[in-house]
Amino acid sequence: MSAKKTVAVIGGGNFGTALANLLAENGYAVLMWMRDQEQVNIIRRERYSPRYLKGVRIHEDVEPTTDLQQAISPDLLFIALPSVALREVLKPIASQLNNKMLVSMTKGIEANTFLLMSQILQQLAPTAKIGVLSGPNLAKEIAEHALTATVIASEDDTLCQRVQEVLHNKTFRVYASNDRYGVELGGALKNVYAIMSGMTVALGMGENTRAMLITRALAEMTRFAVKLGANPMTFLGLAGVGDLLVTCNSSKSRNYQVGYALGQGTPLEEAIKQIGEVAEGVNTLKVLKAKSEDLDIYMPLVTGLYAIIFGGMKLGAVIEKLMTAEPKTDVDFISAKGF
Repeated sequence: MSAKKTVAVIGGGNFGTALANLLAENGYAVLMWMRDQEQVNIIRRERYSPRYLKGVRIHEDVEPTTDLQQAISPDLLFIALPSVALREVLKPIASQLNNKMLVSMTKGIEANTFLLMSQILQQLAPTAKIGVLSGPNLAKEIAEHALTATVIASEDDTLCQRVQEVLHNKTFRVYASNDRYGVELGGALKNVYAIMSGMTVALGMGENTRAMLITRALAEMTRFAVKLGANPMTFLGLAGVGDLLVTCNSSKSRNYQVGYALGQGTPLEEAIKQIGEVAEGVNTLKVLKAKSEDLDIYMPLVTGLYAIIFGGMKLGAVIEKLMTAEPKTDVDFISAKGF
């Protein structure tokens, strides 16, 4: 019997662990890199993570390790690191990533450069094949085998086909896209609006209100992405409206949880501490507001949420401002204006 092919997941958080399990269930040997040796020891001994996906057994074919050199030995690497750590972790071994297939699963933007994670990977490993995995993919539901679909986006058809091959199964469907930039922007931007959505629920606002905000969020994030060169049609797919809907409506979403806590009056730092994990939307909000102002892109929800979190404005005041603004067209993906 031939040995199992090996793939790697760099990062052992919720999503990284869920994907590692899925790969192992599909018949692959999986190396999962983590920083914390104590967590590695517990997983090896008990087959459960002490911090992530609690209650979900980790497959025997998932081998946790703190040895980064070992972890990057396969030719296909799924990168599941927080946006603030990705460059720091991978830079020391960057030259060894060239000519590999690197798939980013991180939905964030680097603060000082406004680079997406796949662009950082391209900087670090110019000859690597780069892809982005994004969609309405709550980690716990993937781990529990809920029917799920995602998008692999890359200009390289071989990478897309390989990712589809290793991930696809009866509960996890993988679609392909060549709009890497649009897919990645969708995954990053929706986190911001999930914070606002969680706030509306905590404050007892109506379903009409939340539907309005989510729909206008889709228009707003599409407008921003198109200005930066993305295909507007990407935002009508899984990585756009699909991911936005699940993130804005699910209490399993970390960004929704932060927003809900803020709506209950919890200070930002305490809200982040309560969930005990990285909520990318807070960091993305800061860089997105600055970038939208630099490019003169009309983004009233981003501006309003920033004023709420960092300026003490009330959500009701933000919504009132939107309601009294001059009415614009409903659907216009290429307009630089509109609420």
